[in-house]
Amino acid sequence: MILSDRTIKLELARGRIVVDPIDPDDIQPSSIDLHLGENFQVFRSSRLPFIDPDREQPGLTERVVASVAEPFVLHPDEFALGTTVERIALPDDLVGRLEGKSSLGRLGLLIHSTAGYVDPGWDGKLTLELSNVANLPIVLTPGMRIGQISFSQMTTSVDRPYGHPDLGSKYQGQTEATPSRMYMKRLTPPPL
Repeated sequence: MILSDRTIKLELARGRIVVDPIDPDDIQPSSIDLHLGENFQVFRSSRLPFIDPDREQPGLTERVVASVAEPFVLHPDEFALGTTVERIALPDDLVGRLEGKSSLGRLGLLIHSTAGYVDPGWDGKLTLELSNVANLPIVLTPGMRIGQISFSQMTTSVDRPYGHPDLGSKYQGQTEATPSRMYMKRLTPPPL
């Protein structure tokens, strides 16, 4: 079941859900609005001939810091990584779901390609997968409302929450836009 605003407020007050910082005005009927951080990672296509997910590729992305005075501009058909202002932490029996804001989607901005799922046990800022599918550039100003997170109750607590040593969780505790760490393999591959 998806948590209502009333339950979200209770879970925040109990400290089971952490959204830091939080403005009470950001609590919506079944979600919490999240804001765009200042850190971005942009792809440097002139440095490497291709992306190889199986190996580390230093220099594939470059860190860019935006500000209100100098916002980040995402051009048509471009992809960049961003981050939320808020740190999110979830208990071992709740799942988060990140979605874009409808008003921004109507302008052609997508905030995640596939990483909209926030595992039980997660703790850190969320990396956004920003895509502009419009035919004009979109100005992204740090602090703007960029997305929303909803929460679902699981049937039980999980045995191994995100960050558990057996899982090889690569992004726990991240504080800014984090490029792919797919090259960091699990120590023991799962059975085929």
